[in-house]
Amino acid sequence: MGVNAFRVSRRPLCRWRVLGGSCMIFVTVGSQKFQFDRLIRAVDALVASGAVGGRCFCQTGACTFIPENLEHEAFLDRDSFRHHMDACDVVITHGGTGAIMGAVKDGKKVIAVPRRAEFDEHVDDHQIEIVRQFGDMGLIEPCMDPVDLASAYARALSKDYLPYKSNTAQFCADLSEYIDEVGGAR
Repeated sequence: MGVNAFRVSRRPLCRWRVLGGSCMIFVTVGSQKFQFDRLIRAVDALVASGAVGGRCFCQTGACTFIPENLEHEAFLDRDSFRHHMDACDVVITHGGTGAIMGAVKDGKKVIAVPRRAEFDEHVDDHQIEIVRQFGDMGLIEPCMDPVDLASAYARALSKDYLPYKSNTAQFCADLSEYIDEVGGAR
């Protein structure tokens, strides 16, 4: 078999899939005071259906729904959160910028589901735009409604996503140039 017969991925394949198993999934809904029961129910149903053959751990936050088919804990300290993030291959998360960026920077496949105000999951619908933007950039798999989680999961496993690329150095260089220009104009 030639070298070209192997698929080159921008992100590593799930360790368990390579060994004939499934991916480890880490679900996080953050530490907001709002519940996100729709997402937790969808993940619980996904695990119950057998579509997820590997382990799944869920950080449930302020949710009132108690999952029956997966390990879960309401809140995690930093060390526990880091442990689960390091162990997983796929992150299913709410549409918060910090949660998405943290997982993308760690090289995880990310499925993001926006919280919605109409379901008392947040004060407004800003996460819809955040999830769309990250999806349009090719960094994550957007899932606009938890009922579509199974298909989003299947797409995430079969797709390659762009790696995170910081523009901090360029931003700092541009800012420094601007400050020099403004300072020189005085």
